[in-house]
Amino acid sequence: WGFLTIMFRALHAFSFATMALLLGGVPHAQSFALANRSVQLTFQADARHAWLSRAATPGGASWSNSEPSDFPAGIEIDGRQLPIEWTFEAGATVHTADRLELVFQSPSPQLRLHWLWLFRSGDGPVEHRISIENLSGQELWLPHIESMNFQFIGVDGMHHFSVEKGADTPSDEGIHDTVIGPGFDWIGRSSNYARPMPGDEREIIPLEILYDPAGHHPGFYAGLEFSGRTRITCARGQNQQANAFVTRLGLNPEPGPYKTRLAAQGSFETPTAFLGVFLGGPDDASNQLRPWVRTVLGNPRTWSDPQYPLLVNNSWGSGMQVDEALALRMIGDSRELGLEMFHLDAGWFRGVGDWYPDPQKFPHGLAAVADAAHHAGLRFGLWTDWTQAGTDTGSGALNVYKVQDWLSHDVQPGWKTEEFKGQTIDIGLPAASDYAAGELKRIVESYHLDMLEHDGYLVMEGCMRKDHPHAPPNQSTLRMDHDSGFDFVVASNSTDVSYHATRAYYALYEQLRRQHPGLLFEICNDGGRMVDFGSAAHGDYFSITDSYDPLSNRRAFYDTSFALPAAMLESYVEKWPAPRIENFLYMLRSGMMGWTSIMLDTTAWTEEQHQAARTAFDLYKKQLRPLIRDAALYHASERPDGVHWDGMEFYDARRGKGVLFAFRGSANNEPAHNFTVRGLLADASYRLHFEGHSSPDRIVKGGELLRAGLTVALPMPLSSELVFLDEIRQ
Repeated sequence: WGFLTIMFRALHAFSFATMALLLGGVPHAQSFALANRSVQLTFQADARHAWLSRAATPGGASWSNSEPSDFPAGIEIDGRQLPIEWTFEAGATVHTADRLELVFQSPSPQLRLHWLWLFRSGDGPVEHRISIENLSGQELWLPHIESMNFQFIGVDGMHHFSVEKGADTPSDEGIHDTVIGPGFDWIGRSSNYARPMPGDEREIIPLEILYDPAGHHPGFYAGLEFSGRTRITCARGQNQQANAFVTRLGLNPEPGPYKTRLAAQGSFETPTAFLGVFLGGPDDASNQLRPWVRTVLGNPRTWSDPQYPLLVNNSWGSGMQVDEALALRMIGDSRELGLEMFHLDAGWFRGVGDWYPDPQKFPHGLAAVADAAHHAGLRFGLWTDWTQAGTDTGSGALNVYKVQDWLSHDVQPGWKTEEFKGQTIDIGLPAASDYAAGELKRIVESYHLDMLEHDGYLVMEGCMRKDHPHAPPNQSTLRMDHDSGFDFVVASNSTDVSYHATRAYYALYEQLRRQHPGLLFEICNDGGRMVDFGSAAHGDYFSITDSYDPLSNRRAFYDTSFALPAAMLESYVEKWPAPRIENFLYMLRSGMMGWTSIMLDTTAWTEEQHQAARTAFDLYKKQLRPLIRDAALYHASERPDGVHWDGMEFYDARRGKGVLFAFRGSANNEPAHNFTVRGLLADASYRLHFEGHSSPDRIVKGGELLRAGLTVALPMPLSSELVFLDEIRQ
């Protein structure tokens, strides 16, 4: 089947290219156009194909493409492989200012394909997806279909840029910025639960950026809005096509061969892809992408909350030992410090899958703790891993032996849970999804939640079952891994399992959002293992790494902020050696560039530390949070290494305000550093305020700062400074 699919596609592409060459263009093609303030697009369609032919900036600099979109060339029915002939139905076209939908039909078997491009914002990228309806009256199997594919023609010297997930702990590299030389051939993979393995390439946030550092050609960025098993590929052409950059985005066909069931009268939809065009480097792409994520994918109610992103006190600093007395002490200290939410982490429950409060630890239940937080003016958040089954047998517990058919495999007698990890149920199975919907509603309402955190291996990928909605596995490909406390089935059907489970996860959270519009969702998954744009459309913020020291927090933020808004990026601040108040502020500020969660015993702080923290939190609420929410972001240094200086700049041109976070590393011989500054007006004047008084305040012309940079001097290693920039307006 895999060989036939390749042959079908090769003949399909060959016939298209040959006709175009012989006839001096594309025969009988119709043209269409879409545009917003960021990108102008031209499309073409003929009797059998459709393709994006041009993507340009408003100034006219463009990418051209002649590769047709990926339509399935064949399907499987009753074990037989059948070719498909698509026919363009011009009369069904929908073409408006922000939408292009072309329809193709297959007479035998009877299928309808919708090829959709959509602008959901006046700025930023365009979205694209393909959906196929089965009108044949019988079940069939679809092969792998790309979400988006093109062969853009560029120039020599282009760079390819991608960002790793901060899963477990950020790697030493984190970002990949590579010259696209001869033989360049890259694959970036993403999944429901990243598992960094020694010697393997780490998973990426599903996004790539291509740019020309010489500025001779526009760049483009492309990504996927899906949390399942996906991959992006980019390769440079050879010989006459040496400046062709071939990119494909979609579900990951490996280990495969991939196929998915299409029921009679059912439909299949590819994960949505997006494409943007820009001028400049990665920061320029990011400053176009991040506001779009906020506007299009983000929850409007969340972004309208003036407290977003929040300052949080999290109980995990005490691990599983948390109890009612500790929770109430933390709530009291949170109020004194000016924090805004108490987050009860793991350790509150009777057992894994038994999501009821431990009566020994919480004799008055969780609602009483939530009410105490609310009485103190705080919100109340809760950790849970709601797809995990365990061995408890009490009323309401999700027991592995009672729901064996919901699991990826049979659990052997005597199996035991780990401290807070069990077996993942397949929520792609309707019965399991219905259970999860009821359990989520109960947890949120019974425990008076303002925020729900989901953790662990939540969304299944890989399953041995043949009676679930996903494709059955090829028995010869089956493998079982145990990693991070979970069992993972690896098989030919892994991507299809993840496809169905991810769709179910989205539906569950969409339903919960409708039931509780003000509820916040934290996406944790053991710290940064499910950071992607599909999750961004269904949650409110991400735990971006499972390592919480200052360097790990800054590295994870540096990387992830190329893809997602700073307000959505949570850093947990853990206990760290801080003999001097300068070290203490360095620790706090390393986790205060986005959503901030304090994860240590604040009652153990000295009075000096309490006062410094109160001041820092007040500054966050009054001056930093507005910039974190609304400002453009610039990576003002190389990626943090903990030894040398590093920094991040936020600048809001609308308000004429910004801040530079400056961190001095451990090196003893670097008392000062000059930072690159961007976004300012050359002919404007700016008042510089050094919050830590490392330098006197002064007024400087924007042109001087843009040309010469901004120098920060600190006498002590492992210390920090905040430099505020305010445009002087008459």
